[in-house]
Amino acid sequence: MSVTVKRPSTFTQYKTLLVKDLRQEFRTKEMLTSMGIYALLVLIVYGAALAQTAQVFDILQMSGGLLWALIVFTSLLGLNRSFTAEKEQGCLEGILLVPLDRSVVFLAKATSNLLFLLVVEIITIPLFYFFFLTSTTPSDSFWLIVVPLVVGTIGVAGIGTLLSTITINTRGKDVMLAVLFIPLIFPLLYACVSATTAAIVGGDLFMETFTMSLALAAGYDVIMVLLSWVLYDFVISV
Repeated sequence: MSVTVKRPSTFTQYKTLLVKDLRQEFRTKEMLTSMGIYALLVLIVYGAALAQTAQVFDILQMSGGLLWALIVFTSLLGLNRSFTAEKEQGCLEGILLVPLDRSVVFLAKATSNLLFLLVVEIITIPLFYFFFLTSTTPSDSFWLIVVPLVVGTIGVAGIGTLLSTITINTRGKDVMLAVLFIPLIFPLLYACVSATTAAIVGGDLFMETFTMSLALAAGYDVIMVLLSWVLYDFVISV
C-alpha cells in the first residue's frame, strides 16, 4: 500500500523556517545581544564626539542622520551573523535539500532579520532621545519617525538578507557585505534620513518633505525587495 505524503503549503514552510530562526535566536540571544551592545557603544562614541560641539550645531537637524547611521551600522553587524548558525552547523545545506521554494527561505530570513532589527531599534531609540534630544524641543510630529523607521528597516532587512547570502562564503565577508550594502541602500538611506529629520524638526515644509521622502523610500522598498525575492533562488543555489 502506497502512502502519499502531502507537501506542506508555502505558508507552512515559511512559518516553520521563521519559527526556527526565532527560537534559535531567543535561545542564544547572540544576535540581539551583540547588536544591542554595539548600538550602545556607538551612542557613547556619538556623545564623546559631539560633547564639545552640541552648543554650536543644531542637534535637531543632525539627529536624523545620526540615528540612521546608528541603525545602518548596527544592522550590518546583525546581518553578518544572520547565516552564521546555518553555516557553522550545516543547516543551510540541509534546508536546500528540502523540496521547497527558495524564495520562502528569503522571506523567512528577511522577516526574522526585520523583527530583530525592530527589537534593537525599540531599545536604542529611547536611549538616543535621552542622550541627545532631552536638552532640545522636538516638534509635535516627533512620533511620526516610526513610519520612516519601519519603512527603512524593511528595505534594510530585505536587501541585507540577499547580500548576506551572497557574501556568506567569501573571504572577509564582513567587509564585503559593507562594500555592497552601503552603496546599494544609499537612496533608501537618503530618503529615510530626510523623512526622519522632517518629523523631528517639523516646520513649514514638514508635510511636503516628509511625504515625498517617504514615498521615495516606500517605492525603493517595493522595487528592491521584489528584486531580491526574485533573484534569491539563483543566489542561494550558486
